[in-house]
Amino acid sequence: MDPRSEVVIRQKDYLKGQVLLINAPADQLVHHLDGLVNASVWTWNFSDHQAHLNINIQSHFSIEFPQAKFDQVIIFTPKSKELLNYILHNVVSHFEAGQSIFLVGEKKGGIERAAKQLQAFGKTVKLDSARHCQFWQLRLERTEQLKPLESWLKSYEVQVNNQILKVCALPGVFSQDHLDIGTSVLLPYLAHVKSGKLADFGCGAGIIGCYLAKLNPSNIIHALDVDAFALASTKMTFKANGISDQQLVIQAVSGFNDATNELDAIISNPPFHQGIHTNYDASEALCEHAKAHLKSGGELWIVANRFLNYPVLIEQRFGHCKIKTDEQGFKVMYACAE
Repeated sequence: MDPRSEVVIRQKDYLKGQVLLINAPADQLVHHLDGLVNASVWTWNFSDHQAHLNINIQSHFSIEFPQAKFDQVIIFTPKSKELLNYILHNVVSHFEAGQSIFLVGEKKGGIERAAKQLQAFGKTVKLDSARHCQFWQLRLERTEQLKPLESWLKSYEVQVNNQILKVCALPGVFSQDHLDIGTSVLLPYLAHVKSGKLADFGCGAGIIGCYLAKLNPSNIIHALDVDAFALASTKMTFKANGISDQQLVIQAVSGFNDATNELDAIISNPPFHQGIHTNYDASEALCEHAKAHLKSGGELWIVANRFLNYPVLIEQRFGHCKIKTDEQGFKVMYACAE
């Protein structure tokens, strides 16, 4: 059981009615709440969404607040301050004065900072501090009118060779307001990627896939990500750059095994964080299983921190791994499926 869920269970007497768990971990929390509570989940993490469904928990996978009435919500603090602002705005725009909003999170995950973000909407009180976590309550005093999604968007431009790309990113998306170093190291090599049916695993705001789409209008980009905010951002990035919908296939995935087969190339700046925690499972699975999803002659292109052992994993599956460059702390790795 996640320690945040354990703290919620300690204070479950505060809960009643229709309760929405926002960004809840994939555990058995819902089944440990009292019969007076009818709990469901709102998540933008597709892996968590699938896990909730598998244990018969009602789960809503979306970037938008569920279309239902709730008596209370419990927000599991996200890593991003901007994302918490977005979540709070959505909650208070759907709630009425007097309703309770609970916030739970780990101390090392910024729960005390997050609790201060509640204060703009009413009086807050810390109900519990245990398991290196805190549990806060806000009794809502001030509501807001729901703002359009586009008002939360950040955008910036990137030049790659002779191409200017406009990047659009929603709250919580990796590198929301600037180009990250790993992607900047990879981008110049994308002109060498084989054309055809291409997968951008961990697509984020969509800059890799967008550039590949602009390089060749016959390229079909399969944008894969666990995060609904990333998938929505990728769609916005493609639209902002005038790329046809026919070149983009959006797919929420729990991991790389969910990817389609018969790909001409897989390109990735793979994720290695799950919330505030470092987690290499998704990127290691990519290295181990990529070949099975490629056509004969298909290519794998990865950029990653130079200290990671991805070349070894790739060599084990492909029989070789070529380092295209090693700069600014990142390696661009290439392999071809025979």
